[in-house]
Amino acid sequence: MNSADSQRATSPSERRPRASGITIPGFVLKNALRNGRRALLTVLSVAMSCALLVTLLTLQRELTVPPESEAASFRIIARNKVSLAQPLPARQRTIIEKIPGLRQVSPFTYFGGLFRDETTTSWAQFAVDPARFRELILEGKIIEGSYDAWVKNRNGCMLGADTLRRYGLKVGDKLRFTGTFYPMDLELTIEVVYAGTIDDRNCFFHHALLDQLMDDWGMVGTWYIMADSAAAVDGVIERVNAAFENTSAEVRAETERAFQLGFVSMFGNVKMLFGSISAVVVFTLILVCVSTMSMAIRERFRELAVLKALGFRRHELFAFILAESFGLSMVGAFVGIGGAWLFWSTINLQKLSQGFLVHFEVTPRIMATGGIVAALLGILAAIGPSISVARMSVVSGLKTLD
Repeated sequence: MNSADSQRATSPSERRPRASGITIPGFVLKNALRNGRRALLTVLSVAMSCALLVTLLTLQRELTVPPESEAASFRIIARNKVSLAQPLPARQRTIIEKIPGLRQVSPFTYFGGLFRDETTTSWAQFAVDPARFRELILEGKIIEGSYDAWVKNRNGCMLGADTLRRYGLKVGDKLRFTGTFYPMDLELTIEVVYAGTIDDRNCFFHHALLDQLMDDWGMVGTWYIMADSAAAVDGVIERVNAAFENTSAEVRAETERAFQLGFVSMFGNVKMLFGSISAVVVFTLILVCVSTMSMAIRERFRELAVLKALGFRRHELFAFILAESFGLSMVGAFVGIGGAWLFWSTINLQKLSQGFLVHFEVTPRIMATGGIVAALLGILAAIGPSISVARMSVVSGLKTLD
């Protein structure tokens, strides 16, 4: 037998597991499932960690990235520069209406009442000017009742479709609110129902009614402004701020999105909080994966030494270990991420959280992030055992006890 024949006879490819009827994938799968209980617990650990990670990322997105419609890019909210709790004079409207680039403006005052006998009401009530408000919520569609009837009825209101369904209400029903911020109660009649906005829960009523009950109050909470176009928004904000500069009621105008994010900042550094928790979850997952793979490979040192003796190279042994670690991690990721998506897509979280969480959406980007984290963990978990196998000699490996 010549040297070429000798090399072909000792080629690792001819002594791979499939020589005995087992393919390479089958060999890896058999090793991964050798200890069924450990493999199951590893997959479940990865699954639970990925589900928790996806939930945390989704919650962070819910709190820090408020949903925004296309029409919201045209809208501006102007509040008192000192504090949101400080009202603004109603006479400011005549000045704001003359600002170039502005399409419409309406008072927008938060009432904050308690519905019926509730101790907490998760949906808001706002006092607005109905005749002007329709041009401010362009994405809203009237699905029941008559908008004109609401404009004519000072005691009427416009209610979101979600709230209508939640309480089993209908057009013509009475709504009773107990005042919390204001020293009076409200009794409104549902005249019109809207849907199609980001949040179809709120109630809108006549600002004139609020003024009347407050004995000609002459104040508003904020101004809700619609610019002519997205390009005109910055200019309108500058002009509104400048119009009341150095007055007794200076205003701070900002986009609707910036205004929403202002509320999020009241919770503190939400991104840092959820980032820290996510980091702990990932670190714990690393420990689980590395520990599992190290234990599994240590039990097979003798077998790996035999493969080395048969001519398998280091990178081929590393490929076996990596395939096993990566496979277990990705199976766990699929179960965890898929389970989290299915759970949060099925459950009525808005009802469960009493309206605190509205659009708890597990986005494809969040699921991809969870998958990438699991893949990286599978690779990292294989590095330590692979180094141990690379340093192991055939003799020391054969001496290893099972």
